[in-house]
Amino acid sequence: MLPVHHPSLELLLDYAAGSTGEAAGLALATHLALCPECREVVAQFESLGGALLEAIEPAAVPSEALDNLLARLDEPVPVPDRRSPADDATLGPVPQPLRGYIGQDLETIRWKRVMRGVEQADIAVGRGRTGNVRARLLRIGPGVRVPRHTHAGTEMTLVLAGGFSDGDKQYQRGDFSFCDRETDHSPVADDDGECLCLTVIDAPLRLTGPLMRLLNPFIRF
Repeated sequence: MLPVHHPSLELLLDYAAGSTGEAAGLALATHLALCPECREVVAQFESLGGALLEAIEPAAVPSEALDNLLARLDEPVPVPDRRSPADDATLGPVPQPLRGYIGQDLETIRWKRVMRGVEQADIAVGRGRTGNVRARLLRIGPGVRVPRHTHAGTEMTLVLAGGFSDGDKQYQRGDFSFCDRETDHSPVADDDGECLCLTVIDAPLRLTGPLMRLLNPFIRF
């Protein structure tokens, strides 16, 4: 089954231009490994960018901009898996490039309990380059509902295994969700198995339920 929910064209353009941070780039690149449709969009953006660069006279590029571009070539940028959808079965629950960050065996990961039925594990990304952005794996038990919350910043979520529903939308393996301060939601994992997700957030979430909001001062980002 191919993904139904995708990153916005703006996010894909930022990725193609190399202007995302390492954590966001990891989420987008892992989605590309599972989504041939978005791989094609990024390839088109990259081709267009290359054609535009060829059309620009070297003297028209400010020296400062050129220096910045050359400096960024040394930064690690996740590269999407270019295999076809037919090869998806060989990827397991953790496709590249995420596999390169956490390894293949999920059971060797040090999971931390967040609440009953919900565990998370931090993924080491270069915080010197990503600022306050955090990348994490989230493991949610069958039928478990995440407490209602909103976001002080943005949150990217990529489903790696299982699925969840969020309002009237259903997310399965490969699907990508983007939430911001306008979002107030309470996702619930499917009943037929665990839901495994990669999440990238740049600010703490804020619980909005009548009672759960009292716990906000104790939430650690």
